[in-house]
Formats: sequence, C-alpha cells, structure tokens
Amino acid sequence: MIEILKERKNQVFEKGKSAYDIGCEQSSAAGSVSQRACVFCGSRVVLYPIADAVHIVHGPVGCAAYTWDIRGSMSSGPELHRLSFSTDLKEKDVIFGGEKKLYNSLLYLIERYSPNAVFVYSTCIIGIIGDDVEAVCRRVSKENGIPVLPVHSEGFRGTKKDGYRSACEVLLKLTGTGDVSDVRKNSINILGEFNLAGEAWIIRKYYKDMGIQVTATLTGDGRINDIRKAHGASLNVVQCSGSMTYLAQMMEREFGIPYIRVSYFGMEDVARALYDVARHFNDEDILEKARKIVTDNMTLLLPELKKYKEKLQGKKAAIYVGGAFKAFSLIKILRYLGIDVVLAGSQTGNKDDYELLREMCDEGTIIVDDSNPLELSKYVQEKKADLIIGGVKERPIAYKLGIGFCDHNHERKIPLAGFEGMLNFTKEIYRSVMSPVWRFMPGR
Repeated sequence: MIEILKERKNQVFEKGKSAYDIGCEQSSAAGSVSQRACVFCGSRVVLYPIADAVHIVHGPVGCAAYTWDIRGSMSSGPELHRLSFSTDLKEKDVIFGGEKKLYNSLLYLIERYSPNAVFVYSTCIIGIIGDDVEAVCRRVSKENGIPVLPVHSEGFRGTKKDGYRSACEVLLKLTGTGDVSDVRKNSINILGEFNLAGEAWIIRKYYKDMGIQVTATLTGDGRINDIRKAHGASLNVVQCSGSMTYLAQMMEREFGIPYIRVSYFGMEDVARALYDVARHFNDEDILEKARKIVTDNMTLLLPELKKYKEKLQGKKAAIYVGGAFKAFSLIKILRYLGIDVVLAGSQTGNKDDYELLREMCDEGTIIVDDSNPLELSKYVQEKKADLIIGGVKERPIAYKLGIGFCDHNHERKIPLAGFEGMLNFTKEIYRSVMSPVWRFMPGR
C-alpha cells in the first residue's frame, strides 16, 4: 500500500487486510486534488438536460466554458440546453455588482428564445460579492410570466453532492404546479436518468411496452411541463441514487409518492428494474409483459456476449465512478464476463453503499472514497489492472499507465443502459482491453 494523506487514512480500505470502518460523506482533504467536481458542476449536470429551458451561468465565463455540453444528453425536440449562456462578469462587475447585467441578460434571452423556464446558476464569485440573484429572478419571472429559478451553486458551499441537492430543491419548486388530468394510474417518474446517448429512450420504450406511462424523466430529454406534473405519478423510480434520492425523498414527504432504487446497467439489474416496477402495480398483465421483454432480449443477448466473455476471462478492472450505485451494477457485469474487480470507489458514496461494496468485492479489493490521481494511479499499478472504468478525469490516468479505459460517465456518446447497452459495454471493454497498442507501452 502507498503512503496516503493522514486525513484520508480512513477513506481507503483493502478487503481482508484491515478492519473495515471506511469514512465517507466528508469534505475533500486540502491538498488532495480530489477527483470530485464542485457544487456548481453538480447542479449543472443534473439540470442541464432540461431541453426547453434557458440555462445561464451568473459569473465569469470560465465556469460556463467548463460545463459547456457537459453531458452526452440528447433531446427529441428543442436543444436550448446545449447553448451555454453566461453573464461573463468582468472586474468592474465584481466591484460594482452584476445584478443589472443579469437582469438585462435574462430579458434578452427570454425575448430571443422564448423558453418555458430559466435556470440561473450562481457561481463562487456571486457568493462573495453578494448579488441578490433571487430578487432579480423574482422580478424577471413576474414580468415575463415564466419560472426564473435561482440555483444556489457557489462552489465553496460544499462538494458535487451538495450541487445535486441544490438542483433537487429547484426541481421541487416546479413539481406540483402542473395539470395532472392526463396522468394515468399506472404511471412513474424516472429520476436520475439523463438520456446519455439516448438511454432514456431505451428505458421508456421498455416501460411503454409493459403498459406503464412515464410521466416525467428527470432530467434526461426533460421538459418543464412534464416536471410540473410529475407529482401525479404513482411511483418514483430512482436510477442515479447519488443525484436524485434527495428529490425522491422530498416528493414522498410532499406528495406521498413512494420510490424505489433501480439500475439499468447490466442485464440482471435491468430485468430487476422492470420486475420491481411491475410488482409495485400488482398487475399480472404488466408483469407478464415484463417477462416477455426480458426473455426476448436475453435470448438475443446471451449468444452475442459469449464470444467476448471467453476472451476476457482473468482480466482485471478498476472502477471509480461518481455514485456508488453504478459500481454495484458494474461489479455484477464484470463478474459475469470473468473480469476481476481489483479497485472499487466513488465520489459520493455513503456508509450503506460502502458496506454493500465490501460484501460484493473479493478479498484484496481496494475500496476507496473520494480518491485523487496519485492514489488511483498507485493502486491500479499495484493491482496490475488492465482497465479503468470511470469518467473524463480518470481517462488520462488510464492512458498514462498504458491500460484500457471505458467511459461510464456523463460525457459518453454510446448508450450503456438496457439490454442493448450491456452488449455495447462488453464490446467497448473488449476493444479497449484487447487493443494491440498496449504491447508497445513501456513495462507491458
């Protein structure tokens, strides 16, 4: 094991080598250069896929540039979300305040694009200079007759997970304000599905074929009017627990809507997600349709997986993702393919998440919370991993070490959810791990 920062010693655990008492849900240690993103980034990635709203970043242009097109989130209609607007505060604005600039920017954007709502993101500098963003939003909303919603996302207020919470609080303000007359009894909301590479469309089709109405997807391919009537659904189905469990809990308290946690990654978890929804409605016809969807897809999928599975036996993988719930599905998928998981970590996991990770992982697996590039690099080398599964910040680590990489984060352009996604994921792993280019890397 490598030497790690004293403040982080309880955030790293090697199964079978030390007593289990992992620390989590705490601020990143100063000097650690954590893989986490900031509060602003957290709120931005949750709200970004709402396609018929204007998203404007109140602050220096760099914050907007950093999160421009931050998700591979597709839209079946408007694409306002792909335009990254900013008030572009300069030194003069910081000294004298940026409220007037924000007000004029909002008036221009609403007149130019006629959005159904506007999200205004406060960045770090706004928290320092004290612009009254809420007052500006109330004024513009009253003058234009649409929701203009402040998103309190100053980066120094916490971590990416705090940004998720800020986004959920904003979504709750919209929920409950729409007409639910067209919402059926057998209806659900899908929370934490962001339509990366069109994945929400795959999932929605499964439920449609089962006879289930999807009232709103929060927030993939999202629409303001759908979110407004989300309180009419009978069940919330939470895909990304780190970003959306908070909203599900608030909706349960506010509207009495129960929620379940699911995953759409890997054939086992996809099947369970469909069955769990069907069982909630206690309808034999819905359950039978779910069985048919699973059976038909598995019949096509299993022969295709077999040829890749034979060649991936014994390979080693390191997993480092945003929410720990993704890691559970990935471990199951990799185990089915014969790949050993030698490291599993997340940015936002809690005690329960890491306890389940400990139970799922084999002896010697490193379990880590809120890691940094040095730690990840050393553990990957120490465990002789052939592959890293992570996001944009983990990609350079993999390539510098001369091993394969699979993007499982929100920038990807290939759908990995559903039964189709299981095959895409397997192919991507195979192509990356088995590429002949690694033979030319020093030390391989």
